[in-house]
Amino acid sequence: MGSRAVQRVRAKDRSVVDLPRILHVDSGRSWRGGQRQVLLLATGLRDLGYRVLVVAPIGSPLIKRAELAGLPTYRLTLRGEWDIRSARELRAVAREWNANIVHTHDARAHAIARLALFGKRKTRLVVSRRIAVPPKQVRLRYLHGVDAFIAISHAVKAAMVKAGVPASRIDVVHSGIPVPVVKRPRNWRRERGWPPSSVVCGIVGALTPEKGVDLIGGIARRLPGEVFRRTRLVLLGGKGKGGTTVAGVEGFDAGFVEEIHEAIAGLDVLWHPSKSEGLGTSVIDAMALGVPPIAFAVGGLPEVIDDGKNGILVPAGDVSAFMRAASELIIDDALRTRLAEGARVKAREFDAKRMIERTAEVYDTVIAG
Repeated sequence: MGSRAVQRVRAKDRSVVDLPRILHVDSGRSWRGGQRQVLLLATGLRDLGYRVLVVAPIGSPLIKRAELAGLPTYRLTLRGEWDIRSARELRAVAREWNANIVHTHDARAHAIARLALFGKRKTRLVVSRRIAVPPKQVRLRYLHGVDAFIAISHAVKAAMVKAGVPASRIDVVHSGIPVPVVKRPRNWRRERGWPPSSVVCGIVGALTPEKGVDLIGGIARRLPGEVFRRTRLVLLGGKGKGGTTVAGVEGFDAGFVEEIHEAIAGLDVLWHPSKSEGLGTSVIDAMALGVPPIAFAVGGLPEVIDDGKNGILVPAGDVSAFMRAASELIIDDALRTRLAEGARVKAREFDAKRMIERTAEVYDTVIAG
């Protein structure tokens, strides 16, 4: 296992195990990849014997899912980075709960926690960063008051180092996913009445500009004749419009889907035209389910996709190259099968257990001083 913390938890007498008490703070008000990682980490640490407390805004999906998982939670407003009231309340919660480590999972939570823990050096601060963009206000927020940074990819770490954060203070811990178990993949062709010869391509996640939603039409429009006719698009995470067309390509906007793994498993190809990506857990999910991805080579995606082995990477922003890769996968059934097999193998490197154990090792180092 490698982690001293994990080795301690495996000791015969758990009553003498003295593991740090971890307070997780996330200010997100929606359910995205970052919130999913917080929940996976908190439940995994709890299962290893750690005492964990999840702090998030009132009504947030993270709070609701954490409570369903049996985790203790605390609702906090967490409005802005200079939310003094939330900082005072977080300081009181950390003191009353006797937290050894406060682990923040986004920029707003990071700023509020620094205010909350000012002068309180017995409580350590660990900060996760998930975006491959150089941080701002490095002198004010990143050089003092933080005991360790966790970057979810080497690309995220490189962006932090470029901005002036010392590399020695940053640990890379790749995001992880649990091994997906799907009993019955959704049959999109049968559900939608699409021809058996059609190839179902999916776009998964928050359909926002930074995720390349504005490029989907340009890609679809450029598909050559026979490929254009065979292609069908499924949008998972859109507005839920139902039947739709994208630049003339027939599709279906499924909206938010609770059984997301079953939905992804019914795809033939994943389109991931994201313009910026810390790592890309939706890509890893698809790969684990044997769905080969096409993506721009941005952020941490080259750490996930080995071009030509388990997916296809194209130059950032090159819509024509993306179209050519999509056409190749739509036409070539054998290529899809080969990449799907490689994708399943590669996805095993991003197991949630490994993420939890590596994070526990960071905690060990921080506690050791």
